[in-house]
Amino acid sequence: MRLLRSTDLALRVLMRLAVAAAADNPTTKQVAADMDVPYTHAAKVVAELQHLGLVDARRGRGGGLTLTERGRAASVGAVVRTFEGDGDVVECEGEKPCPLHSGCRLRGALRRAQEAFFAALDPITVADMVTAPTGPLLLSLPRVRAATDD
Repeated sequence: MRLLRSTDLALRVLMRLAVAAAADNPTTKQVAADMDVPYTHAAKVVAELQHLGLVDARRGRGGGLTLTERGRAASVGAVVRTFEGDGDVVECEGEKPCPLHSGCRLRGALRRAQEAFFAALDPITVADMVTAPTGPLLLSLPRVRAATDD
């Protein structure tokens, strides 16, 4: 199973914010630059994380992004489910339905495998993902200055 780019970015944003010092509230532009992704993509992901109550975003001087307590305790499985959606791994119906649709066992097997994937991620929290060695490694990565930062 391959995660969508937005799912991958959401997890990386949460991890980045989980190791941020209290005085380090990066902006969405800074996070986008640090992760080498387009600002518009980062902004969309951050907006969804904010909507979910996992991230707090404040504008203006002293603003930036912070991870909420709910975000720190969030299940990785729940985050992945939210960003991936509940669609099937394969598309059996649609414009050209699969001719095996009525008697195929593959769809059910793939659905069970997908649920097992999510279930394996359910007990892992965002806070768990940044314990050593990951957290210290994240802190040691060089920060890229966003184009509008001074």
